[in-house]
Amino acid sequence: MPSTAPTEPRAVEIACDESGYEGEKLVGGVTDVFAHASVRLDEQTAAACVAELRARIKSPATMYKAGHLLRSKHRAVLLWFLGPDGPLEGNAHVFLVDKTYFLVSGLVDFLGARSETIRFLYDAGRRTEEARGFLEAANDFVRAADESPIPRLDPLMPAIVRAVEFWTDGGQAVAIAHDRQTTLSAERVGRLQESTEGFVALEQVDSFSDHRIQIADFLAGITRKMASDQLRGADDAEVSALLTPYLDKASVWPAWVRLAD
Repeated sequence: MPSTAPTEPRAVEIACDESGYEGEKLVGGVTDVFAHASVRLDEQTAAACVAELRARIKSPATMYKAGHLLRSKHRAVLLWFLGPDGPLEGNAHVFLVDKTYFLVSGLVDFLGARSETIRFLYDAGRRTEEARGFLEAANDFVRAADESPIPRLDPLMPAIVRAVEFWTDGGQAVAIAHDRQTTLSAERVGRLQESTEGFVALEQVDSFSDHRIQIADFLAGITRKMASDQLRGADDAEVSALLTPYLDKASVWPAWVRLAD
């Protein structure tokens, strides 16, 4: 007789990539924002999207990046990609981190200081070079002193957790295909799985051969650039409005609230 035992529901498969990642170096680096994007697309749909982008942009580049879409002459392509006619609506999620705010939050937690200190240090770090130098030294101090198995200053770890929590809404398990990162050791991934309900697998893949990862890379890069511009007082209202549905309301972002509303 055929088995009547219930079958396990298939895991939701998502593909993830990031932009602005410098490990635990949160200040004094190249970028001030970290963005982690996850997309729920099959490879065929993602490949068709990349082909459409190539047909519209017509660049001879072997590997397209977010910068191709962000060029002013390709604005119509950017709006299509983010908008309702593109592939992302209902299938994408972005976790944003203001790196300075993430650092001061981790520092205050590490030292057991009062939570009000977070905003004070954040504002000071944006105002003066002296405070910025202090934060760079504090960044190095916490990195050296932290013995946690999951480094408290590494934004990639909470970003992966939030991606799982978002896509597991409704009780489904989540399996991740992630662009390769040396910080994603088997031990760290295992610990994240143990502490995150529904997180069943993470496979590191080459973005060159996986179109889903390329789509996540585009979205992460676009969002990071828009967010970084926001910190400098610039705003592209049209693009910001299109990004709004994808942004995680739990993003580590004290200064930029409009896009996450």
